[in-house]
Amino acid sequence: MHEYALRQQLHNEIHARPYERLLTPLQISHMAFLADAQQQAQAHAHLCKLLSDQQLPLPSEDSGFYVADIGAVRLRWERHGEFTSYTFMRQGLPEAVPSWFDHCACSAISTAWRQSIPGDLLSANHIALLPDHTEPHWPQLELDAALDAEALVASEVADGQARVYTDLRIHADGFARFVVLSRAMSPRRRGRLTQRLLEIETYRMLSLLALPAAREMTPLLAQYEVELAQVMDAIHASQSERDRPTLDRLSQLASIVESRYAQHHARFTASSAYYDLVNRRIADLHEQQFGGLQTIGQFMDRRLAPAMQTCAHAVRRMQGLSERISRCSNLLRTRVEVQVQQQNRELLASMNRRQYLQLRLQQTVEGLSVAAITYYASSLVGHMFEAAHGWLQIDAGIAQGWSIPLIALGVWLGLRRAHQRLAKLDR
Repeated sequence: MHEYALRQQLHNEIHARPYERLLTPLQISHMAFLADAQQQAQAHAHLCKLLSDQQLPLPSEDSGFYVADIGAVRLRWERHGEFTSYTFMRQGLPEAVPSWFDHCACSAISTAWRQSIPGDLLSANHIALLPDHTEPHWPQLELDAALDAEALVASEVADGQARVYTDLRIHADGFARFVVLSRAMSPRRRGRLTQRLLEIETYRMLSLLALPAAREMTPLLAQYEVELAQVMDAIHASQSERDRPTLDRLSQLASIVESRYAQHHARFTASSAYYDLVNRRIADLHEQQFGGLQTIGQFMDRRLAPAMQTCAHAVRRMQGLSERISRCSNLLRTRVEVQVQQQNRELLASMNRRQYLQLRLQQTVEGLSVAAITYYASSLVGHMFEAAHGWLQIDAGIAQGWSIPLIALGVWLGLRRAHQRLAKLDR
């Protein structure tokens, strides 16, 4: 039995990034960095340096996932298509609310190492997992010291087994903050819940990367649409001799629009894919509203969805503009081709007229050539009979006169036969 070469790799893909088993109380710090291929290679080397200093096993060069315990901190490193992520977990949590986020889980790692992580920081979040709640009724948490009460977003998740609080704001330390209070649940389920919260924030930021491009494109698309309308007016009002300059202008506009589309298409496509992931992760939370607070899903519908609609509208507008330019180009190109064909017909008609006149002139010349050949040939006959008058006793003038019709007929028949041969060669 021959096994497909990548069978093991493809099968293990679904197990590539398992959820963590999380016990409460727990501090979590998560950072996601935008990184191209070169920066991701540098991130791998940067991670290996930290592990080497701690005398820990190193991940392989093609590894996209690695977990290691560095003292009291558990480090989870992941490499994705266009970003790398670092998750730091440390058991325990201060009792005082203001201290929950004072000393983050990543503070046990060298500050110099954290500051020199390759790539551009895109998303940073702290999560405080509170001790399991065993009472039948949920407590009223006083979170003013940790979160912005005016922007508080909260919901019951995991089928009512946990509550999540956040303000979705970046605080002075550069991190957003989440507080999770849960009942007794399995460590694996708590790990799934935490991972979904982190992915929502990471994918939300990745989906918004297309928004600046969409805002930049909006006035440009309006300018291109106005220019296209001017070109259409020029096509409608222009004379045939001005169609080619208009076609050149339209072709230049098409190249600009297609260049812009090619430049941003990948980013817009990725943004749409990340937005789908955000919605999927929110659906996986199974949110329920409580206390009149806005849920994470409601917040995203109100704030993130319009931004994504802006991006989607920019894509549709760009595609529509490209299609209209293509139709306009085809219309104008067809009009130019019709004009060229008309000019070609006129040129062929002129050539046919000249060829007909040339043929008539050639026929006239051929008639004159028959007369000239007959004249010279009959003169030769006359001279021949004058020289032979002593032997033949025939008058040279009479012989010359009788030879004229015979010579003319022979020359005419010869030309006709030549025309027939040429006609056969042309077939």
